[in-house]
Amino acid sequence: MFATMKNTVARNVLILLLVFFPKSSAERKDLTGKMFTFPVESDTAHVMLVPNQSKSLTAVTVCLRFFSDQTRAQSLFSFATPANPNSFIIYKRVNSVYEINQYDNIVVFRGLEDIPNQWNSVCATWDSTTGIAQLWVNGKPSTRKGLRRGGNISGEPSIILGQEQDSYGGKFDKAQSFVGMLTDVHMWNSVLSYSEIALYTNRIPHTNDGNVINWESLDFTCKGYVIVEDLVSGMSV
Repeated sequence: MFATMKNTVARNVLILLLVFFPKSSAERKDLTGKMFTFPVESDTAHVMLVPNQSKSLTAVTVCLRFFSDQTRAQSLFSFATPANPNSFIIYKRVNSVYEINQYDNIVVFRGLEDIPNQWNSVCATWDSTTGIAQLWVNGKPSTRKGLRRGGNISGEPSIILGQEQDSYGGKFDKAQSFVGMLTDVHMWNSVLSYSEIALYTNRIPHTNDGNVINWESLDFTCKGYVIVEDLVSGMSV
């Protein structure tokens, strides 16, 4: 009888712990010195990112570094909401030609040199107040172009690396998949200044890590053939 009562008490304590201290959906990890490797063309392999906040966005900066030998189009960053799968997309059309797609409004940036088989730094910004979008590749700024003036990005986000979402959370196209490595992914709910983007590009330590997505405290899930690896020696970022 005593053993039965003891087991009942233990079970009730466990239930209370689960109710008041639910397990997190994923543990946040510091990925400093790590990279996501996407080794094959695929319509399944991707990484899902959980943002630190899900508030409506009226300004955005996304910065990341990629390493690839692909000359075809590929998705670098895909942010979807239930209202629109193209809520904020960074897309590399061909070498040195990029686009930002925001709610199906597209601006194209040309002449931003990237180098195959080396790490390339990319930052993309958009501000709702002015509608201005701009792209930076390896520290070189693009022409400032009008994208979408007014409005915001709202709704539960689905943020994916390695694929472009043609529907919320899915409908991937192998021909748009990313093949290569990605690292240092950050996202802010503001437009970073030139000096802040320069700090990121040159890997100069600073305190302004992404407040929406932070590579040093990342909640993520890998799906399919994606590997988390140490940055390879000799492939300096």
